Amino acid sequence: MPIEIPTDLTPEIVPLSWLIGEWEGRGRLGAGDEDSEHFLQHVSFTHNGLPYLQYRAESWLTDDEGTTLRPLTVETGFWALERKQREEDGGPGLIPADIVPVLKSADEVEALRNSDGGFDISVSVAHPGGISELYYGQIKGPQIQLSTDMVMRGSHSKEYTAATRIFGLVDGNLLWRWDVATGKDSSSGSGGLHAHASAILAKVS
Repeated sequence: MPIEIPTDLTPEIVPLSWLIGEWEGRGRLGAGDEDSEHFLQHVSFTHNGLPYLQYRAESWLTDDEGTTLRPLTVETGFWALERKQREEDGGPGLIPADIVPVLKSADEVEALRNSDGGFDISVSVAHPGGISELYYGQIKGPQIQLSTDMVMRGSHSKEYTAATRIFGLVDGNLLWRWDVATGKDSSSGSGGLHAHASAILAKVS
């Protein structure tokens, strides 16, 4: 399915606009080895006129043939260009913005482009089990790289210390990989990043 870019977007989310819509596909847990478990995922990126995208990803474990076995997890969050907040911006909480949108033109957005030719972005993601992540990274055309700046865990949450995610648009499909660090890598004792999951998603709407 070809990627269609909406014409009524807030200028600030135009660099992220190829993500907008519904995506669905299959993936593998871990490094995708022969014995790695399969999953199905449905992802949505939506916008409401404010300078961010709303994100939701719901996943289900499947068998090798793609038959759904049981729910796996849900994560939700927000994606935005990373910039200094202005007096006119909304928040915190329910404090309304003085101007919507604050950045009104493509030229104002272009001024945010970084030295690598892309845009700095921030992504916040909340998970069940009392875990939330704050990522910083870059979007450069159809490629996205993210690394956690902070992982917040509740008092009874499982160990989880850092993560990286990469996304790419390839032949109209959304490919992603997620590496995580749990703080105690049983195989090496290093606690470093290791392959967590990856998937290929097709645009469904």
